Amino acid sequence: MPRDKLGKKIKDLLARIEHGLHEYYVTPYRRSFARAQRDEDDLFMLLIFAENLGIPNPAAFYTMELLPIVYERFHDWHTRMGMERSPLDHISCC
Repeated sequence: MPRDKLGKKIKDLLARIEHGLHEYYVTPYRRSFARAQRDEDDLFMLLIFAENLGIPNPAAFYTMELLPIVYERFHDWHTRMGMERSPLDHISCC
């Protein structure tokens, strides 16, 4: 068997082993990682919409630029936070 083919087979084997080990160690914590990511995203949304919700935000000048980007996710966020309807007058997503 030529060296190139043997080297490729070894690389493929090592890649499969690496993938298997990654799944073995990450799978038990996948739900925790997803929850932590969701909590981080919720905090980020709160920081962006804080000024609109009446919470003083010293970084409002910088977060205003992000509003158009997060408008699409606003409905999911406010329902997850327990608000049945949009708390903002100028955003009617429901």
